[in-house]
Amino acid sequence: MGTLKKAFSSAALAGVGIAALKAVKNKKFCPVCTVKRAFSAVKLHIPEIEKYDNNVALTPPMGWSSWNAFRNTIDEDLIYDIAKAIKISGLSDAGYNYVNLDDCWQSSLRTADGKLQGDLTRFPSGIKPLVEKINALGLKVGIYTSNGTLTCEDLPASLGKEAIDADTFAEWGIEYFKYDFCHNKVIPASAPNIEYISISDLNGNSILEKAAEFCELSAGIRVVKTNKLKSGSYVTGLSSNNGYIQLSGIQIPCDGEYTLTIGIRKGGTWEKFLVVKVNGSEEYELTFPSTMAMTPDGRMQVKIHLNEGENSLKISNPVGSRMDSAFRQYRNMGRELKRATAQYAEKNKMENKPICYSICEWGLNRPWQWGEKAGNLWRTTMDIKAFWLSVVSIYEFNTRLYKYAKPGAWNDPDMLEVGNGSLTVDENIAHFSLWCMMAAPLILGNDIRSFIKEDGTADTDNKTLKILTNKELIAIDQDVRGIQAKRIKTNGICDILIKPLANKELAVCFFNKGGSEKDMSISFDEIHNDSYNDLPKSSIYIVRDLWDKNVVTVGDKISAKVPSHAVKVYRVKASG
Repeated sequence: MGTLKKAFSSAALAGVGIAALKAVKNKKFCPVCTVKRAFSAVKLHIPEIEKYDNNVALTPPMGWSSWNAFRNTIDEDLIYDIAKAIKISGLSDAGYNYVNLDDCWQSSLRTADGKLQGDLTRFPSGIKPLVEKINALGLKVGIYTSNGTLTCEDLPASLGKEAIDADTFAEWGIEYFKYDFCHNKVIPASAPNIEYISISDLNGNSILEKAAEFCELSAGIRVVKTNKLKSGSYVTGLSSNNGYIQLSGIQIPCDGEYTLTIGIRKGGTWEKFLVVKVNGSEEYELTFPSTMAMTPDGRMQVKIHLNEGENSLKISNPVGSRMDSAFRQYRNMGRELKRATAQYAEKNKMENKPICYSICEWGLNRPWQWGEKAGNLWRTTMDIKAFWLSVVSIYEFNTRLYKYAKPGAWNDPDMLEVGNGSLTVDENIAHFSLWCMMAAPLILGNDIRSFIKEDGTADTDNKTLKILTNKELIAIDQDVRGIQAKRIKTNGICDILIKPLANKELAVCFFNKGGSEKDMSISFDEIHNDSYNDLPKSSIYIVRDLWDKNVVTVGDKISAKVPSHAVKVYRVKASG
């Protein structure tokens, strides 16, 4: 989840339509920001690092989350009942295997040693025993905090506590983690003015001390002379990724920890930030507090690891925008998750249980541009709501991001609202189909206990359950190629999407957003004129309707009458 009240002004909503604006003013719906704003060029300083690869989410994750149906009223009995319903209803057989606790699972109190813990009255048995019970059903468990000082419901969050929380989740056996964006604290783009740099061993013996002006300075860095400092100078200009200070050839007698001291010229009643990169790889982040001190000089110390022989340091502030800030914070948590699960597995001589990492940044800082280097999936929009305008608005935004999705790295248009609110059967089918076409994570948000009859068996006649367990649509979503659908034809009301599949097959979706039935069609010449697919050319194509289940052979085009707020979805292959 995530609140939008303070994230968008009404001016940011131009382009989503008058109806959406009215809904926002009535506080009924928070639509996505405008396409113009979201796709405008913003400089992002992404370092040259590899894709976030933890060998999970190679197809879009599937499961259930507590937020949409239950908000802040969850407890351990409810969560376990949901897990049993997933098993009994056949949802687990269809691929839904994550049971995710959203906000309000945790106590407002951390433990004496600083760890998160379950609400003391609602989860009295603790989270680890609940995880073990759900694992015994053959299911996995996910959990939630926020990339801020508090969660969206003002409970303990993980910013600044990434390591201890990652260790806790690994110990509990968590396998899915949603990281929200409420109460976020932006990393400062400002850097301090630096007077000197020194290195000493842990006994206080000096290894190196050097005035900053005599280090290697990049273009854009200036030296300022002053008689107020002992060294007589300081360097300035490191803010907003403007440049760097570098020291090379630092001779160290043996491997180990050393104390790095950065002397600064104080000034400014705002926080400042630096990154120290050691030997081109390991990074140390330093946040300098605002100052109202009487003395002009100050210092910040950090313990760093240096190797025997030659070493190098590079000091800079790589944060030039809010995007840079979000990327670094989410990447930091992802690194801790990977470290924690690996260390816990090694310590306990067990198989590593990597955590599927869901970045819930709401699309404010274009996570599709950096998400694959930070996690497994990233929210592209604000929260979905259980009504048609919300579903369509999110689809309109997310469908434009098709180039960014790939195995292990997915655009996330938020959880499914199928079965919630006042959505009609056709709207539920359309919602589910569009998410499958967009290779979206399929995270259910309804009360799936309704799928279980009084005698404890599955209600196989339940219309919502039938939608969610359509295995042919799920196969489209879970196709191993991991390609998101592309919209190749539209008149604003009727859209046609194609999604390349394994074995050179193709999924085709007709989507009617309008208020009346529409005749829709696309020729195979139009399909082949778009380079996004590799469907072989043929004189005959076999076309299977994935909802009506009928199969036809056609030679020139696919045509259908599509009801209002509905879809037709086909799986197509060349004959022979």
